[in-house]
Amino acid sequence: MDMKIIKSEKRLCTCCMEEHEVKTVLVNDQAAFKNVKVDYDAFYLYCDAAGELYMDEQQIQENDVRLKDAYRRAEGFLTSAEISGIRTKYGISQSDLCILLGWGGKTITRYESHQVQDKAHDTILKKIDLDPEWFLSLLHDAKDNLPAESYQRYLDTATALYEKDWDSYLRKAIEANYAKYQGNQLLHGNTGLSLDKAVDVIRYFAASVKVTSLYKVKLMKLMWYADALSYKNRGFAITGLIYQALPMGAVPVGHNSIIDLKDVPCEEIDMGETNAYHFSLKNTSEFPALSDADKSILDIVIDKLGKMTKSEIITFMHKELAYTETAPRDAISFKYVEKSLQI
Repeated sequence: MDMKIIKSEKRLCTCCMEEHEVKTVLVNDQAAFKNVKVDYDAFYLYCDAAGELYMDEQQIQENDVRLKDAYRRAEGFLTSAEISGIRTKYGISQSDLCILLGWGGKTITRYESHQVQDKAHDTILKKIDLDPEWFLSLLHDAKDNLPAESYQRYLDTATALYEKDWDSYLRKAIEANYAKYQGNQLLHGNTGLSLDKAVDVIRYFAASVKVTSLYKVKLMKLMWYADALSYKNRGFAITGLIYQALPMGAVPVGHNSIIDLKDVPCEEIDMGETNAYHFSLKNTSEFPALSDADKSILDIVIDKLGKMTKSEIITFMHKELAYTETAPRDAISFKYVEKSLQI
């Protein structure tokens, strides 16, 4: 039998009832659980005098968990550690998670120790792990059964996880919109899509005191000019965004989702019959996705266009060759920038 010695210490050997060096060893074991044969690593004590393996009480408990975790992996179930990890993710206690799920108060404790969950409970645990929105729904329903302090702590943690997942979903949705343009470098501006750069470009414009009344329409034009100027001066755009020729000028594909991305400083303002989107950022100088060369391009755009009103920048954009030569709603090719750009 192959054994890996983990440690050796002098102690009373309960196998031979003599005091001597007793080894703790790791052994690859095989056993059947619920008629499924599994291999798993087990810890034993080894008595040299008797040449036998034996277990103390703690090892019996730990090896039992290892056996059952091996079974869980074989059946595609969550392991005890993975169940514990779900609780850690949300910062919730064993008993409070049972309250959320409507299970007996010791159910999670048993699943994290000696009992294997059934398929139905495993499916529920996997869903709650992957879906913070569902956790928030369960938490709302269980609010009256939880201490106020615990409820608020779980709410804050799950909300943060949900917001993080929402940003990930938005990014994937935007990237999916761009898939059909893959390979057309004249539309991308010879650079791959970088939503991190797009977010920081918006933040950079929003933070500048030289940019006045930065609302959505004006922002979209500033972004196009930043990418266009970068393409003209360096041969590649900053963000990799693709712009369409809409009635009020160039607008990035997926613009409504882009302004909803995490860290975009967008405030929705009720204007009566419609809503306006205002962008403003104070007390920051950190734009990690942007290089100094990127910022230099943005500074030129700010100096040239930052004080323009919405109407002025629309009129200015409408005179661009890139706009006049592009059919309405078509994607704008950066090839026109090589011939003419007003800034």
